[in-house]
Amino acid sequence: MSRLTLAQANTIIAAALERGAEIGLKPLSVAVLDPGGHLIAFQRQDGASTLRPEIATAKAAGALGLGVSSRTIGEMAADRPSFIGSLGPISPKGVLPAAGGVIIVDGEGLPIGAVGITGDTSDNDEDCALAGIAAAGLTPQE
Repeated sequence: MSRLTLAQANTIIAAALERGAEIGLKPLSVAVLDPGGHLIAFQRQDGASTLRPEIATAKAAGALGLGVSSRTIGEMAADRPSFIGSLGPISPKGVLPAAGGVIIVDGEGLPIGAVGITGDTSDNDEDCALAGIAAAGLTPQE
């Protein structure tokens, strides 16, 4: 299994923030976690609200915890709201059922980390996460 480095995490963040600026998004917050859910790097743009670090981290941590993107967790919540709602108290970094949390995989499809982004619409957050992953030469989970 590959390892996600600090340099790669910083590239992801820089490219995600650049993408957000390109398309005129509200201030973003970006968290990059290792496969165990530990924070590697984080940045919050000027003007981002105070809960954004926790939201970005919960999108990424929830994705890692369930093995699917936070978008998929949101879809699961529509079918099983009690199940998804019960995960918050047992997840140390939270689970947030909205797009913007994307798992990063190695060449064998194994998770090497995740990106969580918040600040604009969930679709835009996810777009920036994917742009950051691509800029670092990494692969998002399909």
